[in-house]
Amino acid sequence: MSRAATAPLGDRLEALRTVHDLGEGRLPDALLADLEALLVRAEGRRALSADHTVVGLFGATGSGKSSLLNAIVGEEVARSHVRRPTTSEPLAVVWEPAGATALLDWLQVRDRRTGLPTVDDRAGQLILLDLPDFDSVESAHREVAERLAAQVDALVWVVDPQKYADAVLHADFIQRHSRHGAVTLVVLNQVDLLPAADVPRVVESLRGILAADGLGSVRVLATSAATGEGVDALRSAIGELAGSRAAATARLEADVSALASRVPEPGIPPRTSAADAKSRERALAAELATAAGADTVASAVAASYRKRNGQATGWPLVSWLLRFRADPLARLGLRPAKGEKRDPELHRSSMPAMNAGGQARASLAVRTYAEAVAEPFSESWRAGIRDAAQSGLDELPRSLDLAVSRASLPTRASWWWPVFGVLQWVSILAALAGVLWLLGIAFLPRFGLEAPTVPVVEGWPVTTLLIAGGVLLGILLGIAAAGIGAAVASSRRRRARAAIVDRVAEVARERIVAPLAAEVDRAARFSSALSAARG
Repeated sequence: MSRAATAPLGDRLEALRTVHDLGEGRLPDALLADLEALLVRAEGRRALSADHTVVGLFGATGSGKSSLLNAIVGEEVARSHVRRPTTSEPLAVVWEPAGATALLDWLQVRDRRTGLPTVDDRAGQLILLDLPDFDSVESAHREVAERLAAQVDALVWVVDPQKYADAVLHADFIQRHSRHGAVTLVVLNQVDLLPAADVPRVVESLRGILAADGLGSVRVLATSAATGEGVDALRSAIGELAGSRAAATARLEADVSALASRVPEPGIPPRTSAADAKSRERALAAELATAAGADTVASAVAASYRKRNGQATGWPLVSWLLRFRADPLARLGLRPAKGEKRDPELHRSSMPAMNAGGQARASLAVRTYAEAVAEPFSESWRAGIRDAAQSGLDELPRSLDLAVSRASLPTRASWWWPVFGVLQWVSILAALAGVLWLLGIAFLPRFGLEAPTVPVVEGWPVTTLLIAGGVLLGILLGIAAAGIGAAVASSRRRRARAAIVDRVAEVARERIVAPLAAEVDRAARFSSALSAARG
């Protein structure tokens, strides 16, 4: 028998299970129900007798299924014609009951005929079913026919010359099994009602309709239960299906192929370089950091440094006044007091809650990133990616505040501050020495003491040099310290923002990037499993 695919059936069913599981929330409920039903049906059939092949005879009212069954078996096991115008219950003909009981129980076929003479060497492996008419006025009959059409190993469609083109038969039954050609036979019964010359023409017409149904290569047999024409050929064809012992597997393979073909692809994302992905993540982190107040914190780091720089390197006589100015970083709760250890989990920052503008910016950044990730996928998978992004977005405000608190901000004192501080004191002491020298010259003679002499250097009195040099040195030190401090503060501002972005990037990876990557991976695994299920 031809195979629908080369992959083993077990592997394809396992792949279909993966498709079902990964498709939860992404596939229509009806399709998920069909997947689950097929998996349950396949599990049930594979657990039962592999030695038996179940062949079902399906057809409309008046097609002569029961008469054809009697002709195949060689005995009147099924009542027909006036005494049994419609088949209300499925009937099973079994030649080898051993191992068939559980299978027939699973098929829910209670009416069974056994102990019949063998009509074919391969009949021992055969269970032949006569099914209710699918066009019966009794809806229960059609339901039984539909259920068993999904369960039997091989299908024999029995049509008659008057209704072989019946729309219900083709649209509701045969077309649904267009992938089951390997386990399908089509029988044009009651050909004795046609002129012999018309039989080939009708058979050819039937072939054309079947080709339109997707069964262009299916085997078509012309029979007459009344005259016995073609019955031997049909019996032999059914025997081949039973003797191969491959119909059950081929049937399930066709079921898997047919159902897998109905499952839509999720869409395959284009290959994105690691650099591009990193750049996109970095852009997301930068936007989220801005929304979280990274610029405010970075500016506070710079302002805090300038304040402490002024205290450490300014003119000592006035720089102490800066101590009364609040530290901008401490005001935000991001610079603990000396010797204090802070746990970001327990001690939150004093930054204001993210305002509407920040929330809008964060939301826009996340949505933009999510849309870029979701763009290659179908709508249902895009919705899943958007939902994952929204879930992460709901947790972002607290996580971003924590990320800012955890950021390693550059707050250490500069090594050169003590040097400038010492030099500032030297400048003050020099100027003070010059002033005291002059005071000594002015006031010591009044107390009868000799006034100290003032050396001259290059025409300049030392007292003047001490005072002018001390003042000038203090001014130059202040200007130099302010310039250097401004440059360092600017550098620290950039470093602080970068440190916050790095922390926010970790949050973004945890809350946004990783969940979305998991959705992409889910889609990729779904697509791979779907390909495996399709064979």
